Amino acid sequence: MQSAALKQLGHSSLAGKTALVTGASGGIGRAISFELARRGARIVATGRSRSKLHVLRETLNGEKTLAAAEHISIECDVRNKDSVRDLCAQSGSVDILVNAAGVSRDGLLVRQRMQDIEEMLETNLLGTMSLCRVVASGMMRRRAGVIINVSSVVGMRGNVGQSAYAATKAGVIGFSKALAKELGPRGIRCNVLAPGFIETELTRDILQNPVTKALIEGVPLGRVGSVDEVAHAAAFLAEAEYMTGQVRVYVTIVIVIVIASHV
Repeated sequence: MQSAALKQLGHSSLAGKTALVTGASGGIGRAISFELARRGARIVATGRSRSKLHVLRETLNGEKTLAAAEHISIECDVRNKDSVRDLCAQSGSVDILVNAAGVSRDGLLVRQRMQDIEEMLETNLLGTMSLCRVVASGMMRRRAGVIINVSSVVGMRGNVGQSAYAATKAGVIGFSKALAKELGPRGIRCNVLAPGFIETELTRDILQNPVTKALIEGVPLGRVGSVDEVAHAAAFLAEAEYMTGQVRVYVTIVIVIVIASHV
């Protein structure tokens, strides 16, 4: 399905750039990997599923893209500091960092296990912070770079049964806003993608829930979004040279950005 995204090659706006994409074995991360490759970036795909990463790498390298170098995949658990350090060492110079790794363990807070809450915190928020911390160091030396952190509309509006998940995603937004101000003077942009209702393998069953269907009816377009639409938004943020930081609402996707002059 995703290889079809490469059938029509885009312009080489990201040619010569290396994009490190976490969560690339999942729907959104995988779609972003394809879209950035289509625009010329060399992809370093990472995630926890070795088999899915292998398929992604082989598909990317088997398709005609505008990338000048071979795409690679590296297994990594963003919760593990040593794994993150090894990933960054193997990735080389990173021009674009996309933190799309994330997990959701839904349930009323009083019924949730602490280990599920900790897993969401360690993956969604601390994992994002850990990658940013290491990758930003190299970007600062080069005085250039782009960071795109994937949050969720739930982190802005909240949702019943997702209080812990919402906290982690809200944390990503606050962290990214502050990071945009820290890194802006060094020529580094940091933006957030906060998708609304997006159909992936993980959400397909949830989207069939009557309550969820009722919420979807409230979306102006009356439908859920696709991972390809999120990927297009990510590519836009990778290319938009004067954006870093504030909240902007789109129809099915909320994009958190800051106009540079307002930082």
